[in-house]
Amino acid sequence: MKKVFRLEDLDCAACAAKMECAVKKLDGVKDASVSFMRQSMMIEADDDVFDGVVEQAAKVCKKIEPDCVIKR
Repeated sequence: MKKVFRLEDLDCAACAAKMECAVKKLDGVKDASVSFMRQSMMIEADDDVFDGVVEQAAKVCKKIEPDCVIKR
């Protein structure tokens, strides 16, 4: 499954790059990208673990950019 999420309050491109790198390292993630300009994050993972991956991604992103909110 591949899904794009809207991000709110992503403040810098460097944080977006860190978030992308961290999400790509999560178990079950096939691909991920974070766009500072579009304020969006794309996650691709297997259907059976997708919801868990999204939850883990949200936690990782909060550590990097505490003000950023992932809209599901």
